[in-house]
Amino acid sequence: MAKVAFIGLGVMGYPMAGYLAKKGGHDVAVYNRTTEKAEKWAAEYGGSFKTTPREAAEGAEIVFCCVGNDDDLRSVILGADGALAGMSTGATLVDHTTASAEVARELYAKAKENGIGFIDAPVSGGQAGAENGVLTVMCGGDADVYEKVEPAIMCFARASRLMGASGAGQLTKMVNQICIAGLLQGLSEGVNFGMKAGLDMDAVIDVISKGAAGSWQMENRAGTMSKGEFEFGFAVDWMRKDLAICLGEAKNNGARLPVTAMIDQYYAHVQARGGNRWDTSSLVHLLMND
Repeated sequence: MAKVAFIGLGVMGYPMAGYLAKKGGHDVAVYNRTTEKAEKWAAEYGGSFKTTPREAAEGAEIVFCCVGNDDDLRSVILGADGALAGMSTGATLVDHTTASAEVARELYAKAKENGIGFIDAPVSGGQAGAENGVLTVMCGGDADVYEKVEPAIMCFARASRLMGASGAGQLTKMVNQICIAGLLQGLSEGVNFGMKAGLDMDAVIDVISKGAAGSWQMENRAGTMSKGEFEFGFAVDWMRKDLAICLGEAKNNGARLPVTAMIDQYYAHVQARGGNRWDTSSLVHLLMND
């Protein structure tokens, strides 16, 4: 049992913090921009809630964070009321935000100046993975620091791995999002083609998911895609944020991402149709309703 803090109680952070309390048995203090949600979490899991990130981080051995983007991350970590200001030498900050490798390296350096460890640890598995405690966590940072926090991370994960130096976790998550975008476009075209051909798509998916075309997206999203159901899962707004990070990093490292850039624009069209909060599988909407 350790004293830990969790900053950011969105659809991912809320259940992740819950697993730290109920599965890990940790003493958890939480902070959320909306205090009502922090109060609700504390009542549900028996932890405590604080009014600033600094207060939540005080005395914690590990501070976890899961917010929206680079700017959100800086706002809760840096400054007089930020988490770093409340952390003690020897503590570790673990960031689960999907953010840029640049901000990961920036915060790693800031933390190190204060004798604090930093691990960038974006996750994959979506809201369902967080709620079921089966996320995949991709980490960047120092090996000795990672070893200290891995047991706590495994409270809400089924797999966690150190991928390299600071920023490597975020770069790995970029690979993940690039692959998912391509998979979803291919799946959208396949589902739409099958429906136009008059096939029983439940039967089609059942058989081809057992072969080389199979994927998590096929097993979990193809059925709802064929029914035009998108009111769940990972939102288009979030995916566009992530793809912007991927495309920005590609400019830095010289990688060519022609398909990713094209699919990012397809998602812009989904947003124009009011699908900002639709699941990322809503790419098929552009084909079914052209």
